[in-house]
Amino acid sequence: MATPAQPKKIVAPTVSQINAEFVTQLACKYWAPHIKKKSPFDIKVIEDIYEKEIVKSRFAIRKIMLLEFSQYLENYLWMNYSPEVSSKAYLMSICCMVNEKFRENVPAWETFKKKPDHFPFFFKCILKAALAETDGEFSLHEQTVLLLFLDHCFNSLEVDLIRSQVQQLISLPMWMGLQPARLELELKKTPKLRKFWNLIKKNDEKMDPEAREQAYQERRFLSQLIQKFISVLKSVPLSEPVTMDKVHYCERFIELMIDLEALLPTRRWFNTILDDSHLLVHCYLSNLVHREEDGHLFSQLLDMLKFYTGFEINDQTGNALTENEMTTIHYDRITSLQRAAFAHFPELYDFALSNVAEVDTRESLIKFFGPLSSNTLHQVASYLCLLPTLPKTEDTTFDKEFLLELLVSRHERRISQIQQLNQMPLYPTEKIIWDENIVPTEYYSGEGCLALPKLNLQFLTLHDYLLRNFNLFRLESTYEIRQDIEDSVSRMKPWQSEYGGVVFGGWARMAQPIVAFTVVEVAKPNIGENWPTRVRADVTINLNVRDHIKDEWEGLRKHDVCFLITVRPTKPYGTKFDRRRPFIEQVGLVYVRGCEIQGMLDDKGRVIEDGPEPRPNLRGESRTFRVFLDPNQYQQDMTNTIQNGAEDVYETFNIIMRRKPKENNFKAVLETIRNLMNTDCVVPDWLHDIILGYGDPSSAHYSKMPNQISTLDFNDTFLSIEHLKTSFPGHNVKVTVDDPALQIPPFRITFPVRSGKGKKRKDADGEDEDTEEAKTLIVEPHVIPNRGPYPYNQPKRNTIQFTHTQIEAIRAGMQPGLTMVVGPPGTGKTDVAVQIISNIYHNFPEQRTLIVTHSNQALNQLFEKIMALDIDERHLLRLGHGEEELETEKDFSRYGRVNYVLARRIELLEEVKRLQKSLGVPGDASYTCETAGYFFLYQVMSRWEEYISKVKNKSNTLPDVTEVSTFFPFHEYFANAPQPIFKGRSYEEDMEIAEGCFRHIKKIFTQLEEFRASELLRSGLDRSKYLLVKEAKIIAMTCTHAALKRHDLVKLGFKYDNILMEEAAQILEIETFIPLLLQNPQDGFSRLKRWIMIGDHHQLPPVIKNMAFQKYSNMEQSLFTRFVRVGVPTVDLDAQGRARASLCNLYNWRYKNLGNLPHVQLLPEFSTANAGLLYDFQLINVEDFQGVGESEPNPYFYQNLGEAEYVVALFMYMCLLGYPADKISILTTYNGQKHLIRDIINRRCGSNPLIGRPNKVTTVDRFQGQQNDYILLSLVRTRAVGHLRDVRRLVVAMSRARLGLYIFARVSLFQNCFELTPAFSQLTARPLHLHIIPTEPFPTSRKNGERPSHEVQIIKNMPQMANFVYNMYMHLIQTTHHYHQTLLQLPPAMVEEGEEIQSQETELETEEEAMPVQTDVPSLTDAGSSQEASASQTETTPSQTETTPDQTGAGSNPETLSPPSESTATMVGPEAVAAEADTPQDTTSAAEKTK
Repeated sequence: MATPAQPKKIVAPTVSQINAEFVTQLACKYWAPHIKKKSPFDIKVIEDIYEKEIVKSRFAIRKIMLLEFSQYLENYLWMNYSPEVSSKAYLMSICCMVNEKFRENVPAWETFKKKPDHFPFFFKCILKAALAETDGEFSLHEQTVLLLFLDHCFNSLEVDLIRSQVQQLISLPMWMGLQPARLELELKKTPKLRKFWNLIKKNDEKMDPEAREQAYQERRFLSQLIQKFISVLKSVPLSEPVTMDKVHYCERFIELMIDLEALLPTRRWFNTILDDSHLLVHCYLSNLVHREEDGHLFSQLLDMLKFYTGFEINDQTGNALTENEMTTIHYDRITSLQRAAFAHFPELYDFALSNVAEVDTRESLIKFFGPLSSNTLHQVASYLCLLPTLPKTEDTTFDKEFLLELLVSRHERRISQIQQLNQMPLYPTEKIIWDENIVPTEYYSGEGCLALPKLNLQFLTLHDYLLRNFNLFRLESTYEIRQDIEDSVSRMKPWQSEYGGVVFGGWARMAQPIVAFTVVEVAKPNIGENWPTRVRADVTINLNVRDHIKDEWEGLRKHDVCFLITVRPTKPYGTKFDRRRPFIEQVGLVYVRGCEIQGMLDDKGRVIEDGPEPRPNLRGESRTFRVFLDPNQYQQDMTNTIQNGAEDVYETFNIIMRRKPKENNFKAVLETIRNLMNTDCVVPDWLHDIILGYGDPSSAHYSKMPNQISTLDFNDTFLSIEHLKTSFPGHNVKVTVDDPALQIPPFRITFPVRSGKGKKRKDADGEDEDTEEAKTLIVEPHVIPNRGPYPYNQPKRNTIQFTHTQIEAIRAGMQPGLTMVVGPPGTGKTDVAVQIISNIYHNFPEQRTLIVTHSNQALNQLFEKIMALDIDERHLLRLGHGEEELETEKDFSRYGRVNYVLARRIELLEEVKRLQKSLGVPGDASYTCETAGYFFLYQVMSRWEEYISKVKNKSNTLPDVTEVSTFFPFHEYFANAPQPIFKGRSYEEDMEIAEGCFRHIKKIFTQLEEFRASELLRSGLDRSKYLLVKEAKIIAMTCTHAALKRHDLVKLGFKYDNILMEEAAQILEIETFIPLLLQNPQDGFSRLKRWIMIGDHHQLPPVIKNMAFQKYSNMEQSLFTRFVRVGVPTVDLDAQGRARASLCNLYNWRYKNLGNLPHVQLLPEFSTANAGLLYDFQLINVEDFQGVGESEPNPYFYQNLGEAEYVVALFMYMCLLGYPADKISILTTYNGQKHLIRDIINRRCGSNPLIGRPNKVTTVDRFQGQQNDYILLSLVRTRAVGHLRDVRRLVVAMSRARLGLYIFARVSLFQNCFELTPAFSQLTARPLHLHIIPTEPFPTSRKNGERPSHEVQIIKNMPQMANFVYNMYMHLIQTTHHYHQTLLQLPPAMVEEGEEIQSQETELETEEEAMPVQTDVPSLTDAGSSQEASASQTETTPSQTETTPDQTGAGSNPETLSPPSESTATMVGPEAVAAEADTPQDTTSAAEKTK
């Protein structure tokens, strides 16, 4: 099986190339944004650019990229477009630019929205051009560009401007293109359409002829386009050479058809047109399908189109069709064919009288219809309204092959979609893993089209929604599996031995040669299925490896997925592996099959079960694992072996490969999706249409929900009545009590509830009353009942003064329905989430809330804040593996909670014992929860009731205060509470205290009653299940855990009423959807009442490793983002409290009116300047260093040595001034740069006590959701902007810093980028050289923005900075040296205490002794001398140490990496900077060597 050659990666042009380009010169003259005096508009420029740059280079991406980047579309093409100047070159240029924007994933329609007047004319020109003759003015390549443009239009229906144009092409009037008989048939099927059709006809008659002609053109556009495509398709020969332009045109056309079929608004009318054109039949009979090479992708796209044309949905109503309805449709088709045969075609009598099951297979249909003449077949087809009627005297013009295929394909029995899915193997095999059309390599440029489903705004049905996600999730994990297999197998170096077998010349940590493999069980199939219920096999391997790797293999758990691989190498022993050549032929890979571990076998051949018991120690090196094979795959392989005589795959395996557990959950997720598709997955009615993207997007907002709640207890949300009033601006607040002393929280608020269904009253007076009423809130303060005399009985209170938008978010979250909260950086998303959870917990104590987040870190933050509120910790539960990282002493995992319950039970029973003793009751009431319950009933309650009867006031006498204390029966028990318990001031107060004491006692017994179950359930597992299903009220997990464990949760009968999702914009669409369905529906209805999503779609989306799935399939779109695009109402938080106001301005332009909280202006840390630095943020320009800017030792592994050294030098400077190192983080936009900076930090700073290490060195993407005081950011790229063009990445990068942000970049590159302008215009307004104040120590008293009293120094470039830091460090060493001398003269006792200091000092001394090597480095004042001086002293540049295979992602075994040489190890500290900052070495060549 040959692997297709790897596609070439598009090399982005360098800045110097950009500047030298003809395009750039023109841009500078006519449209570049930074040029003040521009030349007037000239149409010839557009013609020239199109002919010379675009067409001549055959639409080379590099040229189009340059044009688009120079803002050609925004500032020249569309700005000057009008019908007068419209020409072919003009149209094509605009289409190319729009397509390029889509390829780059940047907003494409903004320009058109700003100036929409000429768009309708432009669009009509495009339609005309798309239908032009191919040998005429527009070439086929150009028409392919137009098709792609149209496809983008059809996929942008949420843009009003586009929708208004597209709707004219696709609506009921387009049925004009049907043949009359077919039209009549369709109108008969849905009677209400006939009414509309007659209306359309009437309206057409009123139009003037020209307008009518224009309208007819538009309505017939798609029918004509299909006919044009069929003519192009028929011109493709079977074996002669064909131009790729034709093939690409055909592929893009089918892609357009798929997209039209997969959207309900377009499909509703278009599906009939497509069916009437018999496009599929033409395609399946075409030569292109039979061409092995060129037609491969076309065939795959065709299968997708066939799938969608027969999709199980009613086109008119949009309802999903059930299995029965599909069968009925099929039967109707066959029987109508039989009736036609019986009435008109005597030669088909046998067919007409057979039963349906006998004649609906392809074979039997061909048997009956094959012998008929072409004319007869045409008559049958026309009788079924498939073809126009054939006149009696004429012969048909269609081939017999076409007519036969038309009838057969229409009437053959289809296997149902769900059956197909159930028969599909879940593990990828070698056929899929290396198919470039389905799983493209990482170099996908966005040019070609692929046979992949797309995730856009809308889906046909829930089945379609799940299926597209299923396929994409499967393929995305396949891509990662491919990388793992290629890595592990090539490390094992399989070679052919002298005797023709396999010999392994290397070894891999994640793979082992198989010693023996046997299938041990093939279980019988279930009734109605043809695949076995399970297949098990034993795999034996020899673990003659290091202990920790042996432990990893032995630690394989149940359900871990492994891969079985067969290799048959053809290369002789010792052949080198070349990573750049196709992988399969080098290693001779033949088969790949997946399997799932059941467990390791012990010496008696039994599976060792997972559990708390210690695992048995096995002797020797040989280990056998029992694995489950995929039954569907096994059945397919066996059928192939028996029917076609193929070899038995299962006797050939010779490698087993495992994967990292974190990345290996794909099978569980796929199984979950498949199970969802097999159950009647019930989404709540109020969510169903929104999830599919239809109907009113605001229909699930609380204001439109029928079950809106009028009175809510806001508990501790408000800090005071003033806070409440400011939280509802524009509302009239009425408090039920007038005394200001009583107007204290907690408050209950009654809102005016409008029923969503009531009609608005028309009369004016009524409306006024209505609005006045709608603005009035009734506020009722209430007192929380006393909970007992102990200090810990006091409830915990919220201390945050929420803003009015935060309050709106909290209010929406408490009401039923869908709540979407957009939380920009630093706006208190987590605080809002926690308050919503707390309020739901107190308002609806019987309801259970599920919390889902993307990362464990976010869950931990949530939990730490939940614990600070008034929520009983016995109701909290955390599922999944992240609970170990919780920074609290308490364990919220399942077993942690079980232990808590058991420990708490003992504590409470001790309290019961104390109570029993204080009351002088004999016996052992505190033995179990049950005996304690009886004690409460018979001893405690009776005493309390007696007490109440004594002290409750008699009707005629005044109550006596002293009685409350005198008769109180539990004085002795409460002796350990703060005394006196009773204040004796008033009867009411003391009575409330007495009742509080009784509530305290009663709570002990209610808790014990809840804990009774743990006495009855004996095993930890049962107890934990009970907690999960019954006890816990707030259950938290990550979205991955929800997908993995759905099956178990549903089986347990897990139930919940509310879902809150944090980081919702970072969760994959399908992983957001699964948590909605972790419970079985009750009586066919979901019990879900609230769904709260909190996220920020302006920050980074979910991580998709493969570019093709990310860009082409839009897989990175989260459900949150899709809902925002569809128009679901959101609450946008609008006050940030994280960063200085000046830093916030760098990203607040991306949000709706994002302002600052008052403390950002008031607190001293925000108003003080950053010591030693003139500005609080600065963009520092970094030019080429040693003639090199960015380098790329491996694909996409970008590095920039100049920037890396500069960043580290600034970090060291800050630390030497006294900044705490852990308050500084270093971020970069690429992994390569991250490794390079870490490397330089290790060498420059090492474990140097004067400097320390930064808090984190990581990528912007990884740092999302975190923050630090000072951020140093390296943007790396110098040739093309790269993925920072994604504004979401820019927003994350700009919003991580609280007090200082220093960005190192090539300014000339980034300031031209249209998308980044709002941020970079602010950055470039300040000087582009670093301004430092070296004599100002940290912390400073200078206010931010003040002129400093110390001298400001301007750093021109990186070598100057490195030099400066070196001198500063030397000075510091000399000053500490004197201190060191005095320390040596201290008496021995003091030295012991100061041991630590001394060890640090000796370190410094050794550094000083090492100094002379470097001291001949002159005091470097300019970069030139520094380069010569230090060139001779270099060892290795960081890039050499950087690109060890382990770090480049190729990954070598940790054991095989050599330790750093002695010389590198000693060179630590800034003295190395001067020597190394200037190593004149090209980083790429270093990387090549390591490659």
